[in-house]
Amino acid sequence: MSDERRVVNPVARISLIAVYAVLCLAATGRSVYQISTKFSEAPLPYAISAVSAVLYGVIALALWRGWRRTAVIGSAVELAGVLLVGTLGYVESSWWPDETVWTGFGSAYGWVPLVLPILALVALLRARRVEADAR
Repeated sequence: MSDERRVVNPVARISLIAVYAVLCLAATGRSVYQISTKFSEAPLPYAISAVSAVLYGVIALALWRGWRRTAVIGSAVELAGVLLVGTLGYVESSWWPDETVWTGFGSAYGWVPLVLPILALVALLRARRVEADAR
């Protein structure tokens, strides 16, 4: 069993995996529909929705497999993306003729895209600290 699976609270780990998997499915469905039916209307937002879907899948897999470094990097990229897209949506709304998963800081998804990477980073970094203290 990997170090991450041993140190991270199993309920927290499974919860993070489940939420990331659900977001992956939701973002995949949204982006496939948007790209296949109306990509020319808003290519940037629809491409970002597709990127977020892939990122959610990578993070879920990394958490499942115990690839802590990949999960930390993916969660940090996700948080940066949510903050950037959310901010740009208010600063330059003309760039966003339609919503992405991260528009409005993930408000269409109950702000889960904003809160989730913070929770994941806290859990992963806390596990790393506990592991370091145990050495």
